[in-house]
Amino acid sequence: MMIETIKKAIKNWKKFLPLIGILLFFYILVKINLINVLEEIKNVNIYFLLVTLVLLVIMLVIQTFKWHIIAFFQDIKIPFKESFKINLISNFYGLVTPSKLGAVIRAEYLKKHTKNKNIGKGLFNFIIDKVLDTTSVILMAIFFSFVFKDETNIPIGFFTGLFLVFVLLTLFFIKKERSKVVLVFFYKKFINEKIKDKTKNTFNSFYEHIPKKRYFILFFLLNLINWLFIYLIYYSIGLSLGIKISFLYYMAILPLGTLVSMIPISIGGLGTREVTLISLFALFNVSSTKVFSMSVINYFIVGVIPSIIALFLIWKDKSL
Repeated sequence: MMIETIKKAIKNWKKFLPLIGILLFFYILVKINLINVLEEIKNVNIYFLLVTLVLLVIMLVIQTFKWHIIAFFQDIKIPFKESFKINLISNFYGLVTPSKLGAVIRAEYLKKHTKNKNIGKGLFNFIIDKVLDTTSVILMAIFFSFVFKDETNIPIGFFTGLFLVFVLLTLFFIKKERSKVVLVFFYKKFINEKIKDKTKNTFNSFYEHIPKKRYFILFFLLNLINWLFIYLIYYSIGLSLGIKISFLYYMAILPLGTLVSMIPISIGGLGTREVTLISLFALFNVSSTKVFSMSVINYFIVGVIPSIIALFLIWKDKSL
């Protein structure tokens, strides 16, 4: 009885956990005054916003290509145009879920383009892309935190340890035989008899046509390039608001804001990202109003605009 009560309490707690970031977002908005934020947005330099839109298109192409090429090595036959549509749709689902986990919907779409119509290959594609995405931003955080260690005072050792954990776990679980040794316990204890065969087939499909390790360097570099363009978008928006600090400072700050926004206590990183960015940009004498405005504009351009297109694609083509 006690265990059931605890489980119920945990379930209810997890339900409300993502609201923390949203509450933080509105708390900051009240503290810095909505009128001031609207005034900043009203006075943006349109030229830099147009540059931002160009950067957005480039970023979305790279973002699609980085997992499309993994799919190619997995023998998933899918046209790039179709991948681009799927990327927009998965981004929409990621935008409205904690840690962008809704983007896993990509695996379901990729299933249609596999020979055995099993979700396993799509899950591998999503997970390895997510791991490379995270490790690349951690590496950026380590490098630029070291370069600006006197200004930011970030715990480099912690992020280095986190990076090594991700690398070692990836190297361990990338091998099917090693994964089987660990996961067989969960398979026997927690998987219902009715779905054991399906789970086994998904596991086998997951490890089908895994790209050779030497290609992972290419995948990793593509993720670094993708983050570079994401942060160039921030930089362009910052310039439109009159934030005149070096792009290198953005590169020191934004990876940290990205990592904090991945904590599943918010929807789309709202609130947690703003708190982090305001705190770090303050080290370079950038006002909280400008930072908050930059984050809001970025959320609209990078998140909302592609999501509107994604909703149109979902409505137009029921096969997606």
